[in-house]
Amino acid sequence: MLCVRVWRGLSPLCRGGHLSAWKRTQSRTAASRLDLSGMYPPIATPFTPEEDVDYQKLEGNLQKYAKIPFKGLVVQGSNGEYPYLTEEERVEVVKTVRRSLPTDKLLMAGSGCESTRATVQLTEKMAAAGADVVLVVTPCFYKGKMDGRALIQHFTKVADSSPVPVVLYSVPANTGLELPLDAVVQLSQHPNILGLKDSGGDISRIGLIVHKTKTQDFQVLAGSAGFLMAAYSVGAVGGVCALANVLGRELCELESLCASGRWEEARGLQQRLIEPNAAVTRKLGVPALKQAMEWFGFHGGACRSPLQPLTEAETQQLRRDFSSNGWL
Repeated sequence: MLCVRVWRGLSPLCRGGHLSAWKRTQSRTAASRLDLSGMYPPIATPFTPEEDVDYQKLEGNLQKYAKIPFKGLVVQGSNGEYPYLTEEERVEVVKTVRRSLPTDKLLMAGSGCESTRATVQLTEKMAAAGADVVLVVTPCFYKGKMDGRALIQHFTKVADSSPVPVVLYSVPANTGLELPLDAVVQLSQHPNILGLKDSGGDISRIGLIVHKTKTQDFQVLAGSAGFLMAAYSVGAVGGVCALANVLGRELCELESLCASGRWEEARGLQQRLIEPNAAVTRKLGVPALKQAMEWFGFHGGACRSPLQPLTEAETQQLRRDFSSNGWL
């Protein structure tokens, strides 16, 4: 899919020499437009009992995911426990996935760090490791100062320097910070920013972003299975959904039903996914996701400390959320 995009409206502070450097090194990226539409699981990182990355179990999961019609995989997203991995581990996991991933599947790698400088450097390493696209989360430690001006400058510098296209990542449940709508609209005009993964769940916001960026052919991905159908109804093109690690074929089916406008069939499936999705995200988090993966034949296992395993009561609740909807 080819598309000519014009980078207009950004302040001189965000353009200048950065744009020139980007044009010199990234002209092919601007000309050849990646289609992000489809379903992506943000894959989990398996660990050994000693909390080392278990690359053998990771390979086992990748072999099983290769049989599911995903558009690609997100590596080192929130469900990959990236804040608890060293930079070297983050890059090595991406290399491992790239070696196993079929060439027709996209690899979207999380490269976000707190500083712009570190994000630029890790983005370059992720591209060298085989990432087709990078997913860049909002820096948030100094969230009180992360206003639109700071975030626009941050993402612009990252996109200027990135050898591969950039997808913005807004996940307020984890960062306490939502990427402002006006900033998204402005950043959508950058030729190396392809889209946004929005995990906030505000459907009116997602619809407005789609509406205000449609002249840029900006692509919005729903960040959770709980509102995938609703996001599609207002113009999202796909999803990066934790639940896809467990119910991958079912999420791909829902994505297909929505994309083809078969809303009545989609509604019934969407309703059955709401409770299990909530259980492995906002209610019980990554430990629950990894437990559910074990039930469905994948390698989940323990999280890296300080994340704790589920209590017995939490495990029982998790099982009820899946079984009451016909999944167990």
